Amino acid sequence: MEVLPPPTTPDKSATIIYGLEDRIPLGPSVLVGVQHVSAMVVGTVTPPLILAGALKFSQADTAYLVSIALLASAFGTWLQCRRRGPVGSGLLSVTGTSFAFLQPLSAAGQAGGLALMLGISCVTAPMLIVLAPFIARLKRVFTPLVSGVVVLLIGASLIPTAFYGLAAPVAPGAPPWLGLVVGLVVIAVIVVAQATGRSWARIAGAALGVVAGCLVVGLVGGLKAPEPGAGWFTMPRLFPHGFAFEWKFVPPFLFITLVSMLEAIGDITATSQLSGLPAKGPDHWKRLSGGVLADGITSTVSALFGGFPSATYAQNNGVIQITGVASRRVGYVMAVILAVLGLVPLVGRWITVMPPAVLGGLALMMFGLVAVAGVRLLLTVGLGQREGVIVALSLGMGLGLPTQPALLASLPGWLHGLLESGISAGGLTALVLTLLWPGKDEPTESS
Repeated sequence: MEVLPPPTTPDKSATIIYGLEDRIPLGPSVLVGVQHVSAMVVGTVTPPLILAGALKFSQADTAYLVSIALLASAFGTWLQCRRRGPVGSGLLSVTGTSFAFLQPLSAAGQAGGLALMLGISCVTAPMLIVLAPFIARLKRVFTPLVSGVVVLLIGASLIPTAFYGLAAPVAPGAPPWLGLVVGLVVIAVIVVAQATGRSWARIAGAALGVVAGCLVVGLVGGLKAPEPGAGWFTMPRLFPHGFAFEWKFVPPFLFITLVSMLEAIGDITATSQLSGLPAKGPDHWKRLSGGVLADGITSTVSALFGGFPSATYAQNNGVIQITGVASRRVGYVMAVILAVLGLVPLVGRWITVMPPAVLGGLALMMFGLVAVAGVRLLLTVGLGQREGVIVALSLGMGLGLPTQPALLASLPGWLHGLLESGISAGGLTALVLTLLWPGKDEPTESS
């Protein structure tokens, strides 16, 4: 999910210390790898924590979801950086759990638990594998206007879920407003870290906010130790929660999968620019196709072993820009660090006891940034009369239709499932209106 602005110039090679193929020494590669992990690890574990809290999963199931999220990130990052044949971008591209699927995953979880959530993910994730060779054609249909509407709806629809954590009890006997205070402390630390302009503070801002929030909760006696667990390693298991499937949940997943593909294209293009590579031409499209293919493989493998869909992260482009290191060998170091974190069950168990108010503050900040990323996409198009009408109607359908489920009750199952999700309802509205009312926002190869 893109939460940082892309670079504004096509070539950043002048600021690169270690280029894409440079052999960076082990010491600096570990240091830069730790910075990359710090920038993305909180975002990677947040989606499973939010879903686990909303759907009341056990601590053991939650810890397993966290471990698989970290292992999937390790696998996906290695796959992206390694590039063998058509698989992978061959860049320092970082993979983590996707926020975009939270709403449809939650709907599937309420209907059929983890078995249905993972079953739908397993069936729909291979769509990226199938579509990877055709991304140039699909980008002419899913224009920046459509993508901007969908990303904005993703952020707007997720923001209310953050307040469930902020409204949760912080400690026995604590006033109900304390959760909001804890969340504001988390947000304040992140904002201050961003405002300092110091590279280390910006990279570690989310982690610092979590630590500050946990300290406040600890002062009022709200911190809990994790439940004891057996074993020194987390062993991934095929279909650990079984397999279930319902067709009506497929359309929203497929639609968001397409949007995630477009976000991956934007993220990989930004990484190419930061690495000093041209963002056009046949080699660029091979990198894009390989990156989307790697995302599809990662999401499929993640679902098979009980995890959620993955996506290429944009926030790590900021780390490349700050450190001046674009060597993909740093990605291998990252993969090792993430794999170790995922294989040690104690890490997952401690993450599961993160106070809900802390998670709520973090989620509020992240989901707001997701919505801002959608606004940025729309601003690249410009909001003229045509674009304003399309955005207005799409947001109206996306935010309004899900509030009146009776309107959809008599529709066929597949159509009900598509329109029940505000993200897919609004996105479909934008797509149809864009096709019926052509404009000039269709991207060219260079864009």
